Amino acid sequence: MNILKVTLALLIVVFSVARAELVLPDFKTNVETYRLFGEEHPGPYKHPAAITQLANEDLYVAYYGGANEYSDDTAVYGSRQVKGETAWSPPEPIAVVPFHGVGNPVVWQAPDGVVWLFFNTQYGDTWSNARVHAKLSMDGAHTWSDSFVLVMEEGSMVRGQPIVLNNGDYLLPLYNETGEDRESSASDTCSYFLRYSPENKKWTETNRIRSAEGNLQAQAVQIDDNNLFCFLRRGGNFEPTEDGWMLRASSSDGGHTWTDAERTDFPNPNSAVELIKLRNGHLLLVYNHNMNDRTPLSVAVSTDNGKTWPHRRDIAGGANTYAYPYAIQGRDDKIYLVYTTNSRTSVMLAVFEEAAITEFSNE
Repeated sequence: MNILKVTLALLIVVFSVARAELVLPDFKTNVETYRLFGEEHPGPYKHPAAITQLANEDLYVAYYGGANEYSDDTAVYGSRQVKGETAWSPPEPIAVVPFHGVGNPVVWQAPDGVVWLFFNTQYGDTWSNARVHAKLSMDGAHTWSDSFVLVMEEGSMVRGQPIVLNNGDYLLPLYNETGEDRESSASDTCSYFLRYSPENKKWTETNRIRSAEGNLQAQAVQIDDNNLFCFLRRGGNFEPTEDGWMLRASSSDGGHTWTDAERTDFPNPNSAVELIKLRNGHLLLVYNHNMNDRTPLSVAVSTDNGKTWPHRRDIAGGANTYAYPYAIQGRDDKIYLVYTTNSRTSVMLAVFEEAAITEFSNE
């Protein structure tokens, strides 16, 4: 009996030691990737998606889908993940314009609780004929108002999320796309911002951001009360090049006026980029580190207000393409990043902490 007790005690000790030595993965440096919506969901073609976290901490995703990019059966679909649950609700149409295609939804809850849905509506054969429409929800994206035209100018487009400025105004990035070629934008394609005052409830335009080959889809961050900068997608076509670069413009008067766009050292394959400011003041950039193909999908972090970007990690790569990244920082401080892939049929969600980028090592 004593021998049996000693043997059992030794086994317990050995098992305990083995468990103590078990090295669990460091989830702070993991990137968790989920396939949210695929071909089995409404809209076989799926492209730009947007995500927001609502005041009740539900996550809400919007994307547009249909037969193809320019078909008039496209609609904006919305889906919700209730706080504490893992499943997402079946996508349902939240914006449909009869006889017109739609695109590029941006869903965002303002500080006053109003949820805004911005999207593009086609009025011709190319996006250079589009206008920006909007809808409002007063009940946390459960029901929506009728749509209304936010910008009437032909070629008006939206794609990136607004930011709240230090003085309380909202800054919504827009662009004006020109040209009649579906595979290229003209050199006078340019970006600008709409500025919204919650006090008088009016939108006003900033000046246009110009560049030699055109630019579009700016995304801005505010550094201090006066200084902001934005990264922009380059314009032009999708032909192979050795001279395709992300662009940058800045403002020194609180976002009222902007400089022309200049080339950066980041490659850009004529593809959208994402730029957000984290709560700790660090900046997070998502882009394709390539001049010609939308792969890999890379995430970079700056800890010095965008002067340098010493941290970079590819979170998706290979022969596939990864487009239209759109990121937020949740209440839990994690990054929630949506993008499209699989020949524009799938919406993906990547969830990670900043440490997954800043502490990542290939070694």
